[in-house]
Amino acid sequence: MKKNDIEKVTKDIVSEILVETDYILVDVEFVKEGASMFLRIYLDKPEGITIDDCQEISQKLSKKLDEVDPIDENYFLEVSSPGLDRPLKTDKDLKLNIKKDVEVSLYKSYKGHKKHMGRLIGFNDKSLDIENEDGEVINIDRDIIAKINLAVKF
Repeated sequence: MKKNDIEKVTKDIVSEILVETDYILVDVEFVKEGASMFLRIYLDKPEGITIDDCQEISQKLSKKLDEVDPIDENYFLEVSSPGLDRPLKTDKDLKLNIKKDVEVSLYKSYKGHKKHMGRLIGFNDKSLDIENEDGEVINIDRDIIAKINLAVKF
């Protein structure tokens, strides 16, 4: 099975497991690192994810993956928090993080920069609005956005 197919099947399985819980599926990755393959599941929930949460979902997912058996090769299963600087990949992610600080990385320079930081104030199908620290609202075309992450400030 191809990488994208494995990720899709896994997303479907995880989504079934998470029904009627407050967990949020952030991302699924099937990646090679060195000689090993890793199936990584990133979860969150409003009050934050704990090690016990990860263990609970990992056990349920492992059992279901053994039943469905979508992966032919050996791999390591990892269930974890997406971290403080988690990626925002879906409109649902964006909606849940309105008024939070984000870092937007671009494929090409816009207003002289390939990275913009600011408070996410809105979005639609075509663009994203962030307010930078000077109070300027920057409207960025979604076609040039490579990734959006929550910003970590120290």
